[in-house]
Amino acid sequence: MKLSARIESALNQHDITVQTNGASKTVEIAPKPSGYGSSVNGGELLLLALATCFCNDIYREAAKRNLTVSGVTVEVTGEFGADGEPGSNFQYKARVSSDAPPAEIDALIRHTDQIAEVHNTLRNGLNITLTA
Repeated sequence: MKLSARIESALNQHDITVQTNGASKTVEIAPKPSGYGSSVNGGELLLLALATCFCNDIYREAAKRNLTVSGVTVEVTGEFGADGEPGSNFQYKARVSSDAPPAEIDALIRHTDQIAEVHNTLRNGLNITLTA
């Protein structure tokens, strides 16, 4: 899968496009009150990426197990310090609504934690390269 994200930002303009395998979608995020940049910061979006990945993967993995999930709540927290410092203390909790037995839901949550792609990307570390 090839993914990309693009931001075009100018005064009172903040246009976001994301793509997976060429399928584009827009994401609406307002500019900052100053008119420049995003009203949502990168740390918030990183935590949202973790929450989104886990949520989507719960539904996917539940379907593989023939479990019906009627709802998912994921809350991710983290801390960021001074400019340039990496984030730390990332944690998350999830609640899955289902008629399945609690032991099966617990097993689903633990399995999904092990295979969630964004989580594993961060857990394993990665190189980020600035290109021309």
